[in-house]
Amino acid sequence: MTATLRSITGQFPFWKKAQMPNKLEASDAPRIIVGCGTSYNLALSVAAAMNANGISALAVPAGEWIVRPETYCTAKSCEVIALSRSGESTETVQAAEISRKRGQHVIGITCEPGSSLSKASDTKIEFATHPEEGIVMTCSASLMLMAGLALAGVSFTEADIDGAEAFMKAMDEVDVGVYAPRSHFVFLGGGVNYGAALEGALKLQEMAICYTQGFHTGEYRHGPVSLLDEKTCVVMLYSGRTRKDETELVKELQDKGAVVLGFGGEGDISLPHDFTDHAAALGVLPALQMLGERYAVSKGIDTTAPRNLTKVVMLEAK
Repeated sequence: MTATLRSITGQFPFWKKAQMPNKLEASDAPRIIVGCGTSYNLALSVAAAMNANGISALAVPAGEWIVRPETYCTAKSCEVIALSRSGESTETVQAAEISRKRGQHVIGITCEPGSSLSKASDTKIEFATHPEEGIVMTCSASLMLMAGLALAGVSFTEADIDGAEAFMKAMDEVDVGVYAPRSHFVFLGGGVNYGAALEGALKLQEMAICYTQGFHTGEYRHGPVSLLDEKTCVVMLYSGRTRKDETELVKELQDKGAVVLGFGGEGDISLPHDFTDHAAALGVLPALQMLGERYAVSKGIDTTAPRNLTKVVMLEAK
């Protein structure tokens, strides 16, 4: 078993012992959620959950928030929530520091207590992550997403955690031969699941050096479907409220040659779950990580050393 696989399968005890924050209070000031890479994908899911629960929020890449905040938020005041596993990602730390200078309250979420992000935050939320987690974010991504969803008022019970572990195991039991011959992967999801779809695409891309894409479900028909062929695997993240529409799209894509993994709905491989729409992004996250690991292993790729990547992106001071 690789270190990456151990960090995927061993993350659930960390979920259970983590102390989650309370739901944010309602406010006229919007919440801006910033991060880079995986953390930005998580921010998209968190922002969607917040808006759905009556908390105005927008996810913004940390680098964008530093240089052009006016293009994302016109409010005179806002609260900034910054996500960074290491707490040392240059753009995220700078976004927190600059936000405080602007007079904005900053909540920092990190898996490195005492990090630069913690020091740059008015309120810090810190977790211990799996000790074998390497360059690819696994347990840390789940913990930060769980914290962001908690701020949005989305609860995740111990039974839900057990359900996430069972769902990951179900993905692990899928015959790799179903999807290993495919070289183009498309991840689709709407609402809170959109950020999870992008994260699934990023994980597979990082872990297996594979061509991946992520889209809002309905957007796939509007141009991107032109790339679909018999080399395509589609991972559909179903939502309860739009399952009918998603099922219709899946049938169209199967007719065009795609093999489909249905997370919560129909597909060539159907993996059912009982997560609520807002909790599903977290519930399926370990399974998406498992998909990346298993596909990489089938190609003989070492996921502990992804090409061209480092564990922390730190930029030189300008």
